[in-house]
Amino acid sequence: MSKIVVVGANHAGTAALNTILDNYKGNEVVAFDSNSNISFLGCGMALWIGKQISGPEGLFYSNKEKLEGKGARIYMETPVEDIDYEKKVVHARGKDGKEYHESFDKLILATGSVPIVPKIEGIDLKNVQLVKLYQNAEEVIEKLKDESIKDVVVVGAGYIGVELAEAFVRCGKEVTIIDCVETCLSGYYDKDFTDIMRDNLKAHGVKLAFGETVQKMEGSGRVEKVITDKGEHKADMVIMAIGFRPNTALGGNHLELFRNGAFLVDKYQETSVKGVYAIGDCATVYDNSVQEVNYIALASNAVRSGIVAAHNSCGRELESVGVQGSNGISIWGVNMLSTGLTLTKAAKLGIQAAAVDYEDLQKPAFIEKNNQKVKIRIVYDKESRVVLGAQMTSEYDISMGLHMFSLAIQEKVTIDKLKLVDLFFLPHFNQPYSYIALAAQKAE
Repeated sequence: MSKIVVVGANHAGTAALNTILDNYKGNEVVAFDSNSNISFLGCGMALWIGKQISGPEGLFYSNKEKLEGKGARIYMETPVEDIDYEKKVVHARGKDGKEYHESFDKLILATGSVPIVPKIEGIDLKNVQLVKLYQNAEEVIEKLKDESIKDVVVVGAGYIGVELAEAFVRCGKEVTIIDCVETCLSGYYDKDFTDIMRDNLKAHGVKLAFGETVQKMEGSGRVEKVITDKGEHKADMVIMAIGFRPNTALGGNHLELFRNGAFLVDKYQETSVKGVYAIGDCATVYDNSVQEVNYIALASNAVRSGIVAAHNSCGRELESVGVQGSNGISIWGVNMLSTGLTLTKAAKLGIQAAAVDYEDLQKPAFIEKNNQKVKIRIVYDKESRVVLGAQMTSEYDISMGLHMFSLAIQEKVTIDKLKLVDLFFLPHFNQPYSYIALAAQKAE
């Protein structure tokens, strides 16, 4: 039996703790977290802010009491200040000033990520907000009760920025999205798809300021406008959603880092120091679409990495199968999903890739209700024919289809195998000639 200390108890940390406590009885398990809550689903914040759900209660799936009921010792609001990797001791301090010094046999780092905050003039003005933690969302919701807040500017047109733009429109606000690139969601989709979401945002009244770089914010105490290199935008509230960076300060000079500063781990989630594991947004993943180590911060990846690290820390060898970065978004009923590489990303990586596109109705034309169009793109390697990525969009829920493409990338399935893959047919669900197979058949 071992003493295992987990630093951080959100998605990755909670997955690791549950896996250890449910499968390996007898270990001494200790966890530290700097926050006052555990397991907050940040991806549901926009639903809460936009009043699409009744409250935040369902956004939590675990807590201190549940984990302690399984036998762990959980210290909340107790940030770890230092780790002695040679003596194997974690040093932490509670909000009351009490010090904790916990030795460990195995250490799991689940320190997550922190928002990127640019050093620009006016960033400290009132109502310039970050939105990551439960407390951030709670603060935004409270401030929105102020009827003088009419114009909201969202800086960053990634998933979080776009979701929050919808949420603020649903709250009756005038919304502007600013991004330095010329489109939204550029990290996940090619232009043919980002244009669909761009048009969707515009159709719902969102002002798009793409290709603009924020230079400063101005206001008398409270933010009043955002100045970019191309103009200015009125703002009673500004949401900074330009991205996150891995939180790896506790690694000091002891743990090897990836090029973006994340803890570099192997397929067992072990760092460069034996017996020390890193999971979730603070660590790397193995990306099957490029067949090498990468950084892809997603809650789904965090949970899987926590499970893998937990088993290995308890002595059962378990190797990660890697990830594809599968993801999705739903904005005003427009569903978009992607996995693996886009054609744009493949080109930047120097991969000789091709893509096939196909559009069709989800179901036979005689199905007159709930039968929406589907657009799909499959990206594949020209030489090996192996599938590298897929993008899908529809007002119909096509999300399950993406799982097949994720597995195809993982298992190196060729575009040619997809041409005659066994896909069932029933008019209630799909067409006799599936748009997936028909897309694949367009590959020369």
